[in-house]
Amino acid sequence: MVDLKVSYDEYIPLRDIVFKTLREAIITGDLKPGERLMEIKLANELGVSRTPVREAIRKLELEGLVIMTARKGAEVAPINEKDLKEVLEIRKSLESLACELACKNASAEDIVKMRVLNEAIEKAVKEEDIEEITKQDVDFHEAIYTTTKNDRLVHMLHQLKEHIFRYRFEYIKDMKNKEMIVEEHKKIIAAIEQNNAKAACKEIERHIEVQEKYILNTLIKETK
Repeated sequence: MVDLKVSYDEYIPLRDIVFKTLREAIITGDLKPGERLMEIKLANELGVSRTPVREAIRKLELEGLVIMTARKGAEVAPINEKDLKEVLEIRKSLESLACELACKNASAEDIVKMRVLNEAIEKAVKEEDIEEITKQDVDFHEAIYTTTKNDRLVHMLHQLKEHIFRYRFEYIKDMKNKEMIVEEHKKIIAAIEQNNAKAACKEIERHIEVQEKYILNTLIKETK
């Protein structure tokens, strides 16, 4: 049985609470790829009726985190090579543009914020807190997005957010040298601070390519 932690809020519709709970369980790996999502079982675990569970599963399917099969019904979508490459290919292009714009727009305060967030990642690495590393890593990249002053670009990156988080969590969880994330971030920050768009784009692309290779190697090992 998966330990699903539900945080109820009287101002949020129940279906949204269930959706958020199940989505978090998927992207953090508590609900494994290929695991069946049975409405009755989940409703009992969450202490709700089947209706909000069914609605949540439909939303998760739209996000690509759940797939529906003829015989099994709903199950957690697998992390596969094709999906990984597609998501990270888009992410690499968008974040490269974000770094280019950050070089033009980032203020001294923005640079300080990036450094503070990277220091938080470094602290979490020493404490071996995977969830905190992942959270701070999300915030670090978000800090770059906000410097672009391009609302449409930020919106497009946010649309990829949940898929990216899922791959990011898997990458960080299994990564042996987690300090490498901190060092890669330092190079990105330095390039942005120096207004060196070419270097910033190169560093962010390399950063994402390292993630892709690492996750692909993990996927290959798991299929053997």
